[in-house]
Amino acid sequence: MATKLNKQALSLARRLVKDGKVQRDTRDDWSEHAPSAEQENKFIEKNGFAEFSHWHLGLDTDASEGTKGSVTFPFGDFKKIHRCAVISLESRAAQHGHDDIAEAARKLLEEIDAD
Repeated sequence: MATKLNKQALSLARRLVKDGKVQRDTRDDWSEHAPSAEQENKFIEKNGFAEFSHWHLGLDTDASEGTKGSVTFPFGDFKKIHRCAVISLESRAAQHGHDDIAEAARKLLEEIDAD
């Protein structure tokens, strides 16, 4: 998997934090707060895949472009950035050697916690 940092998604995440659109939840809440496949499909249908990709810090350049498999490391629910999602993705990115994504997530957490 050739995953790289999605800079457009990082910009959106920072803007959400700056605008106060943050769900300050705890570490293990993401499994309950993550959008369902149905919610993802509805979002894509309404807003397009490009907008959907902006909610993911990772882009898998080996996957077919425009598919759910081409994006990874989600950070929100299409309305707010979730602290629990950022914690989860930072850990997973670090485990899989995606240092740029892990570092971006760490900085996002600092921004979230500074507010």
